[in-house]
Formats: sequence, structure tokens, C-alpha cells
Amino acid sequence: MEPRIQYARTADGVSIAFWTLGEGMPLVVMPNAPWSHIQMEWQIPGWRRWYERMAEKRRVIRYDSRVSGLSDRNVTDYSVDAHMLDLEAVVQRLGLEHFALLGVGNSGPVAIVYAARRPERVSHLVLWCSSDFRHSRARVFRALREEDWELYMETLAHAAVGWSAGEEARRLAAFMQECATREAVRAAMAALLEVDVTPFLSQVRSPTLVQHRRQLAITEVAAAKAFAAGIPDARLVLLEGASMLPWVGDMEAVLQAIDDFLGEGEEPTAKTEVPVAGAFRTVLFTDVEGSTALTQRLGDAGAREVLREHERIVREALRAHGGSEVKALGDGFMASFSSATRGLECAIAMQRAFAEHNESAGEPIRVCIGLNAGEPIAEQEDLFGTTVNLAARIAAQAAGGEILVANVVRELAAGKGFLFADRGDVALRGFEDPVRLYQVGWQTDEAST
Repeated sequence: MEPRIQYARTADGVSIAFWTLGEGMPLVVMPNAPWSHIQMEWQIPGWRRWYERMAEKRRVIRYDSRVSGLSDRNVTDYSVDAHMLDLEAVVQRLGLEHFALLGVGNSGPVAIVYAARRPERVSHLVLWCSSDFRHSRARVFRALREEDWELYMETLAHAAVGWSAGEEARRLAAFMQECATREAVRAAMAALLEVDVTPFLSQVRSPTLVQHRRQLAITEVAAAKAFAAGIPDARLVLLEGASMLPWVGDMEAVLQAIDDFLGEGEEPTAKTEVPVAGAFRTVLFTDVEGSTALTQRLGDAGAREVLREHERIVREALRAHGGSEVKALGDGFMASFSSATRGLECAIAMQRAFAEHNESAGEPIRVCIGLNAGEPIAEQEDLFGTTVNLAARIAAQAAGGEILVANVVRELAAGKGFLFADRGDVALRGFEDPVRLYQVGWQTDEAST
């Protein structure tokens, strides 16, 4: 059934059309402004299937930007700030305090700026085939747009779905004709061409997934790489295909990457490890030793390559040992487990994987790990409280290659075959009394000792 179209009003008085579909974690899908028409999109089978599949696991919110689709078109402000007012109007209308944000194509820069300015709201940031236009061919099309509107539409549509596309490109061109007027497109694209999101990339604190298709003609892969290199802890996924439309080609691969990133994949361990308020949890923190010096030595892009390997190893260990990734922290992770045993086994597996990696790596990765256990406060897919704070402080005490734990973790894992070395009472920042810490043996020589 077609979702009910509703309206929200922006702070500057613009009516924004939107609909919602599904239940669960909210995912706000931004428009590829000015090519947006939420009613016509639903009437296109492939597009409708794309939204229905996304809504199987979450609540999808889709809206038209100002000047396009069913939203107000009689406006004069097309700036990034104005587009953020559109987004803000919809989330306020729905009472959303915490949500995932999907920036599509032209809306990518707006999504980045919003995530940088409102980190408390954006739980996850996903960018699909986005660009800041320095890496796109938008300027090339400007002259054609002024000379021949029909040819501009057809050429742009072919570039968006692949030069070999025939009927698909013609349908897209017809759709684009209905999205916005020629004057609105001219003004909107001129405003977008002035956007430079470079200063905002390093300010994004939300976990970020950057997806891009390798053979896409309208936006180069360099744009995705630049975003992934500039945004702390961003994950880059390059997919095969030449179409900007996610439902053309391997749609399931796109959806699977989003599902995995949002923590709603099909693996049973991921489903059973969702934190519950008041539940007893073992909390684990990782931290890459010397990450600041690493960035100074290798530069942003080089350091990101090293940190991505850290992310891969940590996430593989979490999946193998039933851990739940609570959040990524740029050069570290916070995770939780239903038992101390699982947490310790995972920490040991991580250190052994890093040691194996370092044997042949040009740039070794030395990771500090700390664990604590207790009853943290669970709120909006995050964990808070003394249990969490102490775990973070313990990780900060560890050296690269070490695993340090609180006494409660040692007691919970007593008799399970782990080797603990008493490090004595340690004064930790923010805690009045010294805390007893233990080092966990994970190397062969330590185990034999």
C-alpha cells in the first residue's frame, strides 16, 4: 500500500512533503535534490521495491527537498543551510531525537554538514554515490543545460544509470522532468556547486559508511575515497556497477552493506547481543597506540588505511565471539558481551590477530584493550555509567599489545583457563579509590609461564 504523504513546515516557512514506512530504528533517506518526487518514486517498481526492502528492518522516512516533487517550489534559498532546514522540519515533525541518515547523491554534502553540526542526533551516517562536486562532472553539464534542456536531461540520465542504458535512462529523464522546473534546477545546481564540505569531514563523529559504484560516470570514485579518508572511522564499500540508482544492478549487495553497518544483519549473535537496560554486561574498549603520531607520519589518507585494518580485525573478532559493537571511536571501539568469558576470549583473539598482522605489515598496529563488567545504563543503542567509564580508563592504562581487566572480570572468569597477572592498585582519573587491575596473558610464552 502506498505510504501516506504528510507535510512538515520549515523554520523559514517552506512546506516539505514526506512519508514513513516500516517500524523500528529510524532511517531518514535524504533526496537527491533537485531530482526528487516521493509520489512518482513509489510508482516505479524498482524504486518501490528498494524502499520496501529497507523498511523490512527499520522505519524509513523519505522526503522531498524544497523546489522538488510535492514540496514547496516557490522558494529562493537553495543553500546547504536551507536544505538542512528541510531535514530538521521532518525530524521535528516526527519527534525523532536519534536516527540514521542516508545521503544520496547531491544530498551527501548536506548530510555531512548536518552530522558534523548535530552529532547528538545522527546515530549512523550512510553516503550513497555522493560528491562535493569537485569530484563530479556537474560543471561539465552546466553549459549543456543552458543550451538544450531536453538533451541535458537525457545526457544526465544516461550518465547516472550508465551510458549503455537505453529505456532505463529514458524513464529516468522523464522522471527528472517532473521533479523540478528548469529555473529551479539551474538555481539549485548553482548553489550546490559552491559547496565545500572539506572543513566538516573531520568534525563528523557518527559512524559512517561510504558506498559507491566503481563504473559510475557522473561521480568519480575519487569522491568516495576523499570522504572516507576525511571522515574519522569511515568505512568505504566499493560496488560493481554503473548506475546511481541503488535498485539497478546488485541491490542486495547495497542493502546487505547497510544492514551490516546499522547492526541489523542476519547473524544470530548480532541479534542476541543487543544491550538491555540494567542487564549485566562485560564492556570492552580498544585503542590504537600512537594514532596521533601515526597520522602525522603517514598523513590522513595513509593513517586511514592502517586504521581500516584495525577496524576489520576488531569487527571480525566481535562477530566470531558474540560481541556487540556499541560504537566506533575513530582509533578505537567500544563493545559489550553477555559474559566475561566471551569478552576475554575476544580480546585475546584480537591481540593474536594483530600480532599475526604485524609480522608482515609495513606499519604495525599495537592496540590497547581494557575490560570491565557491571550493569551499565542502556539508552538509544549506547551504554553509559560507571561501568563504561571504568572500562575506558582501564584501556587507557594498557600499553600496546596489552589486555588489562578489572578484578570483577577476573573473578567472573575464574576457573576458565585464563592467565592473570596482578598489576596492583592503580589510581584512575575520575575515581576516588585505586582500582585493582590484572593483565591477561595471551602470548605463547605467557601462557606457558
